[in-house]
Amino acid sequence: MHDRIRSRARRQIPAVARILDALGHCDLPRPVIVDLIRRKLSEIRAERSVPEFESIMVLVRRSLDELRASKLQRIINGAGIVIHTNFGRAPLPRDAICALNEIGSGYSNLEYDLAAGERGRRGSYVESALALLCEAEAATVVNNCAAALVLIVRHFTGTKTDVVISRGELVQIGGGFRIGEIIEATGAKLHEVGATNKTTVNDYARAIGANTAMILKVHRSNFFMSGFVESASTEKIGAVARKKRLPFVEDLGSGAVVATEELGTADHEPTPAEVLKSGADLICFSGDKLFGGPQAGIIAGKKRLIAALKREPLFRALRCDKLSLAALQATVDLHLNQRTGEIPTLTLLQISEDELRARAAAICDQLSERCPGLRVASGRGTAKTGGGTLPKSNLSSVTIDIVPKNSSLADFAATLRAWNPPVIGYIASDRFKLDLRTIFPDQDGLVVEAIRTVCSERV
Repeated sequence: MHDRIRSRARRQIPAVARILDALGHCDLPRPVIVDLIRRKLSEIRAERSVPEFESIMVLVRRSLDELRASKLQRIINGAGIVIHTNFGRAPLPRDAICALNEIGSGYSNLEYDLAAGERGRRGSYVESALALLCEAEAATVVNNCAAALVLIVRHFTGTKTDVVISRGELVQIGGGFRIGEIIEATGAKLHEVGATNKTTVNDYARAIGANTAMILKVHRSNFFMSGFVESASTEKIGAVARKKRLPFVEDLGSGAVVATEELGTADHEPTPAEVLKSGADLICFSGDKLFGGPQAGIIAGKKRLIAALKREPLFRALRCDKLSLAALQATVDLHLNQRTGEIPTLTLLQISEDELRARAAAICDQLSERCPGLRVASGRGTAKTGGGTLPKSNLSSVTIDIVPKNSSLADFAATLRAWNPPVIGYIASDRFKLDLRTIFPDQDGLVVEAIRTVCSERV
């Protein structure tokens, strides 16, 4: 009897075609919509009872909205984090966008030597330009900094397996990944030295043995320690490495090639040129952090070591595609031509408070005029560099503070996230806040329109 009742209930489940007709036009590919409907109907079949048709349509529409929201799309970042890993890190310079359009829309000389009329070498220009920028003998590029570290460790730990590293530098990066786990994934063994808060050059010297493959120093770019702490300098570690004839590699992570003090930050980030001059054989860093370009892992240092890395079979699996190289090439040129004011990440870090206050006043005036009853005012904020860089450098900023009418703060924030383009802010001090340091000036009008429309719909 129970099976007959359940079979009768299942017959009440609507056909896929009926749901498609009820949905009408949808801006997702039809196969994607059909697949989602089938999965939802399959879930319903596993339940004891079948919902009403309208309830099924609500479920399907909500699931389609969630799927649509998961598509890669532009957003307005009012979170106050300049290099936001969740938001794609560094916004690309205009020259890089033009390069992407030009190279991506047709054929290119990616691996073609125009002078010789035959197969050429991928990335030859950008490698030469990066070497010049980093004041290195040579440079190369892979798809991110973790890949750069994997390639380096894999190369040096062939017959010997031990990688000497300070306990105070076993950094955890975004997504829960840890430097130690990345290194061990290559088959290498960590030889930790020193204590969490104190590692001397003698700790490195004592740790070197017959199975030592390399010395690795990791710049603590996403956290800092204070108090009873000590770290061996690059110069001292480099001297030990040379004496023991071992390769010495430093992972810089953040990719600062300009003096960060000039950006108005309190900290100095070591640059590739500084670290190579201090004794490192190789350095690696990210292309999409303070460098201001696309995702990439940049390696620079001694020519013979760079050449050896490029001969590794793993190098092909980790290499960059034409779009990454095109955007990186344009960004490197901006650095070399000293046009860093055209790199959005560096520009956002340097915006003056006066400029932010003027924009805030204009936005608040427009919202007060167009949204009667809305409580809106400018406030003080603290922005962060983000992206695992400059952990001590908070940037004074200006916010738009909103107390919505006829809506909770959480609902108001969710509605703005569903806007096109989504507007992302944060809730603090019983207000919804948008930090103007991370909102581009040409987006101010979009922010006003989004808030105005949301408020009018909730009246």
